[in-house]
Amino acid sequence: MITLTINGELRDVDVPADMPLLWVLRDVLGLTGTKFGCGIAQCGACTVHLDGDPVRSCRLPVGSISKRRITTIEAIGSTVAGAKVQKAWLDLEVIQCGYCQSGQIMSAAALLATTPRPDDGDIDAAMAGNICRCGTYVRIREAIKRAAKS
Repeated sequence: MITLTINGELRDVDVPADMPLLWVLRDVLGLTGTKFGCGIAQCGACTVHLDGDPVRSCRLPVGSISKRRITTIEAIGSTVAGAKVQKAWLDLEVIQCGYCQSGQIMSAAALLATTPRPDDGDIDAAMAGNICRCGTYVRIREAIKRAAKS
């Protein structure tokens, strides 16, 4: 049995220690907002926060997490940065197909939590590795800038 802190709640899961966190979230706990994209931690669709830092959950063994705090897209709106990012995303209608957007939002929220006034270089570095097949990168950048100003 492994005990995890997910979105502020303690959750016990009976899974192998080497099971990726993504599958624990989606298949065991029913938190399906975090998406499977590539399975090799390259696309960013599976991004969650681990103690506030963005991580790729598709390659993160659940047994390696220990007592660290996990935040998923389901709870990011309860954080100051996450709420600002989600509002900007909606205001600017960033989403096209939407598949990658939970990962995009998680990376953007982590950026604003640590760098409240990011410049283009900060945005590029934080969002590198978050792939959008629809190419909404211009709207994503504008939403991050709007969230930073709010």
